[in-house]
Amino acid sequence: MAVNVRVRLFASYREAVGASQVELPLPEDADGAALWSALVDRYPGLRALPRPAGYAVDDEYVSGNRPLRGAGEVALIPPVSGGAGAAVIELTTAPISTDRVLQAVADPRAGAVVLFLGVVRDNARGRRVDHLIYEAYEALARRELEKIAAVVCARWPVTRLAIVHRTGRLAVGEPSVAVAVSAPHRQAAFEAGRYMIDTLKQTVPIWKKEVWEGGAAWVGTEEHAAPRRTG
Repeated sequence: MAVNVRVRLFASYREAVGASQVELPLPEDADGAALWSALVDRYPGLRALPRPAGYAVDDEYVSGNRPLRGAGEVALIPPVSGGAGAAVIELTTAPISTDRVLQAVADPRAGAVVLFLGVVRDNARGRRVDHLIYEAYEALARRELEKIAAVVCARWPVTRLAIVHRTGRLAVGEPSVAVAVSAPHRQAAFEAGRYMIDTLKQTVPIWKKEVWEGGAAWVGTEEHAAPRRTG
């Protein structure tokens, strides 16, 4: 017996399908792999893209082999361009204020503050970049950022931390992400700050589209989509 499953799509998947949400009939015991196969059959443009890096059922990450029976909504997570107490976690379309981020981690107990800014540069892989577009699965992104904050507070004696990420269109020179942490001593602040930005890049469902004169591509999909050379 087939059931209709509501599928939510982001970034390159959304563009290939032409919609951010579709209804798909699937067998009752279908899992993530079966869902992806059915989607590719219906929307051939997905064949040029990598398989999902993960799945989320009703805003919770699940294993790809878990049956989707009873799911209200399944979100496909494209490959990512690869809550703690005193923590500020934000996803925003507004410009990032470094003064505000630093104020969020100010603490009289701290002798060290580390701030990292990821800034839009004007070039990537030999191309002149005009601007970037960031897209996030917000509910899940916030949960993953909260997990990162919780790990940091458990591993290092930090006093406060902040993670702020932009979404939408960003011009060259604008900060796309700010990570800040305060701690009694510099070693803990440096280690915690590096862990935060490195883990964010690997696990948080935020995708980046590079736009240049004459073209654009979601980071993480180009290599997969490139035609194979023969001869």
